[in-house]
Amino acid sequence: MIKIAAYSLTLFVLLQACAHAGHRVSDAEESRDPRYAPPIETYTAPPAAPGTIYNPANSFGLFMDLRARSVGDILQVMLVEKTDASKASSTASGKTSKVAADAPTVAGRSITYKGQSLLNNQVAGDRSFDGKSDSSQSNKLSGSITVTVAERLPNGNLLVRGEKRITINQGQEFIRLQGIIRPVDIGPANTVDSTKIADATITYTGKGTLADTNRQGWLSRFFNSPWFPF
Repeated sequence: MIKIAAYSLTLFVLLQACAHAGHRVSDAEESRDPRYAPPIETYTAPPAAPGTIYNPANSFGLFMDLRARSVGDILQVMLVEKTDASKASSTASGKTSKVAADAPTVAGRSITYKGQSLLNNQVAGDRSFDGKSDSSQSNKLSGSITVTVAERLPNGNLLVRGEKRITINQGQEFIRLQGIIRPVDIGPANTVDSTKIADATITYTGKGTLADTNRQGWLSRFFNSPWFPF
């Protein structure tokens, strides 16, 4: 009976492991985030006239501007994000106080008991505080991502968004970007720096075995959270 129970427990653990592995595969093959998906174009170029070799769908102007300007155009964003922040503070305070009351005299003599004054009082206090704090943070993100023009705003600015996925071994890396740019900031090579994007949302994250290994467990997060009383 004990052997049957042990075999059942082992089979249950193996089934859970297989289910967990299958769940990882489904995560790796999940669809892209629809918030960063390119817009669906409904424009269809007119067909070529019979007997001609010119096709409007494949036309290319020698003097046309190749920079992104319409919905559906692509644009390369150069990630040049770099931030450095530091803060230091120091506070010190102190206070010393002293109050003394001499013994009163009655008929020219002080009130004593066995040679010691009874009403001679003295109160003294000394307080001090010294606090220091120092904080610093540095972030850097470099690379590039190609995005799509999702909307042309009434003032001519362009709402762009895009997503890049990189799968390496057992992990996935995600780069997602969304923001508003001015057409005048787009360079001749159809590129723009990420520092010139307004209302920018830049996300760089990952998932998979490597990301799970680099993440604290739930018990460790509890001990490092404000809910832990000690």
